[in-house]
Amino acid sequence: MITFGIMTLNMESEHAYINEIARLAESCEMEVFRFLPSDINPHTLQVKGKKFDSMANCWLENERPIPAIIYDRCFYGEDEHSKQCLPIVSWLKSRNDITFLGYGLPNKLEIYKTLRKSGLASYLPNTQSVSDTGIILKELAAQKKMILKPINGSQGYGIYYLKKNEKSFHVKTEKQKKIISRIFPNEAKLLQWLKPLIKQHEFMLQPYLELYNNELQPFDIRVLLQKSAHGAWGELGRGIRIGSTGGLLSNLSAGGSVITFTDWLTSLPPAKGEYIRQELNYILTSLPPLLEKEFMPLFEIGVDIGIAKNGSIWILDINSKPGRKVLLQTRPDLKETIHLNPLLYGKYLSETAPHERKSYYETTLSH
Repeated sequence: MITFGIMTLNMESEHAYINEIARLAESCEMEVFRFLPSDINPHTLQVKGKKFDSMANCWLENERPIPAIIYDRCFYGEDEHSKQCLPIVSWLKSRNDITFLGYGLPNKLEIYKTLRKSGLASYLPNTQSVSDTGIILKELAAQKKMILKPINGSQGYGIYYLKKNEKSFHVKTEKQKKIISRIFPNEAKLLQWLKPLIKQHEFMLQPYLELYNNELQPFDIRVLLQKSAHGAWGELGRGIRIGSTGGLLSNLSAGGSVITFTDWLTSLPPAKGEYIRQELNYILTSLPPLLEKEFMPLFEIGVDIGIAKNGSIWILDINSKPGRKVLLQTRPDLKETIHLNPLLYGKYLSETAPHERKSYYETTLSH
């Protein structure tokens, strides 16, 4: 029986998602073993973790060799455990006897630099690295409104809206589902706040795009792309995420809600709806081969697409470890497929020759 390894940073991470995968594993002639990178013994190459017992419908303590097929669901933070696990995962990804479902993507800035040389360049907001506060002040003077994002951010964490008024500066962010707004009376006060922030994290700067609906709610399209049981890319589904009125984020973790893509599309004038549908199809069919050509093999991608008030279409984010809340809420009929697909693709990998590998796998480890 094939062992399907699921690697996380704590044993409670994505509990419901992993449990559903584990329950379906036996139907694929597989068993699921979940573990932490830090529980690998580097001398014996054994790892302590938990094996799912389908008869008892529970997880049992288990120790075994590192699984040959691994589904990486590690989400890194600034904590010590994350820092301990990063080099371990990098080492695992370098090994020829272990195959990962997907090898991840580098940070948002590296993805931008790659895609701006492609046919998708016109869909990317202009993005620049923030090495000092001077860059921010210069862009604010020219654009008046900007967005500051961490290059390794996820779930909308650490995103700031900056606006230059005649004399003052307005900064807005969202934390714990609340909009936090501050006015700085002058440049000196803004810099006093900005300097420690950009020392602590690496940021990138983008123009502010008017990505909201008629009710002034930020919204975007979340699409989940995955490889099939035969290794071919396809779209699993798409939905619309809607944030709070006057807010910045549509992320569900920030309190957003969802509606089906079909409901949203039928609310638009037919010509506009058809234009958006065709543009989306072009972006979504082009993206996976472009990313895999530049980086390492992937299994799935979450793509966030913004539609501005002027009708322009923007690729906002690309995530190699996407969540599934949007699809589970808008397409409950896909529940079994969502949990079965990682197993089927893992089985395909175990039965075929390993993917072509590249030596710079380290660049695909991102927070």
